[in-house]
Amino acid sequence: MKSKKFKGKKLFRSRKNRMIAGVCAGFGNYLGVDPTVIRLLWVAATLITRGAGILAYIIAWIIVPEEK
Repeated sequence: MKSKKFKGKKLFRSRKNRMIAGVCAGFGNYLGVDPTVIRLLWVAATLITRGAGILAYIIAWIIVPEEK
């Protein structure tokens, strides 16, 4: 059975444009949006959900690989 290569974008944590771990910059690069917008949305989501965004950030930090 042949393996099919995925030809789409891949999500990576940024090494260049990071504030803490590069998670928001990685999502920004993946979505084609300025990372500052992602950071602001993440902070807003954290405030609205009473801190669940912090847990989501830590999980993304662990799961999303760093770019090479």
